[in-house]
Amino acid sequence: MPEAYTHCAALVREQDQDRYIAGLYAPEDRRAALYALYAFSLEIARVRALVSEPLPGEVRLQWWRDVLEGQAAGETQAHPVAAALLDTVRRYRLPIAPLTALIDARIFDLYDDPMPSLRDLEGYAGETVSAVVRLACIILAGGRDPGGATACGHAGVAYALTGLMRAFPWHAAEGQVYLPADILARNGVTRDDIVRGRGGPGVLYTLKELREIARNHLKKLAGLGETIPPALKPAFLPVALVEPYLRRMEQRGYDPYRTIITLPAWRRQWILWRASRSR
Repeated sequence: MPEAYTHCAALVREQDQDRYIAGLYAPEDRRAALYALYAFSLEIARVRALVSEPLPGEVRLQWWRDVLEGQAAGETQAHPVAAALLDTVRRYRLPIAPLTALIDARIFDLYDDPMPSLRDLEGYAGETVSAVVRLACIILAGGRDPGGATACGHAGVAYALTGLMRAFPWHAAEGQVYLPADILARNGVTRDDIVRGRGGPGVLYTLKELREIARNHLKKLAGLGETIPPALKPAFLPVALVEPYLRRMEQRGYDPYRTIITLPAWRRQWILWRASRSR
């Protein structure tokens, strides 16, 4: 089992440095479980990249459901992320429902359908990212429910919307459109416009609206800051990077199809360190 947890930590360090660094601010005896949870989230998120058609992707997602529901017991030990996740679920009494709901939400990733509305997008963000924040809080609280579901919701949606905007160049190239169809329509843009790289000002206006929506969630989260116990802070730390990422999108010359929105590793580390010391 230690090898399984080591694998998870290495996977998160390689593919999700924001969460990896944030996890270093958690108590040492909680880090392995956090990385197991984050590695599971990564495994589900990358299913589309591993398959050429939706059906094999659905089969992979069903396997994860079976793992969580105890129907693939003989196969989990050979999969380090599955083994570490199940051990974490047992040790910290994590609820299964949010994990299976995360899997179900990721079915959307397998298809090229546009996101129907802002409400659907926020729901998707809640089930895929807010749920992970919530489960991380349970781990940090030692297996009890510490409350704070509303704060987790706003944190996850702000972080998820920002992540989807950062991933826009890759999603557009793959034919995936997470920008809500209702906002696109209001700005005179269609899905075909986006995947053909001809969205024009309408795409910029839509992304501007989404940045303000992400900031609105940040504002609501800030209003709940006093309700978040200090012990839970590592679960929320990645959200400290949202505003810096959003500001990068507002710099001159930003092209949503070509500009890669990132921060130097030293700056990410400094922002997270500073956030870890704030009250």
